[in-house]
Amino acid sequence: MSTLAQMTGSLHIHNFYIGKLKAKQEQLFDSDPDLAMLLDNVAAILSEHAAALAEDIADIEDDAT
Repeated sequence: MSTLAQMTGSLHIHNFYIGKLKAKQEQLFDSDPDLAMLLDNVAAILSEHAAALAEDIADIEDDAT
């Protein structure tokens, strides 16, 4: 099982790439809508995983107190 620090780091990385994907998706929306949609879908999947990770982190922090 991952440590809290590893999970928090992973969450930050997820959020970083979600931001990058969304920014690129906006840039490509007019020139390549198919790629823009793909990037949006990838960002959505990462967002779901980040939400689950944040929930796990909160549970661990609650258990620690």
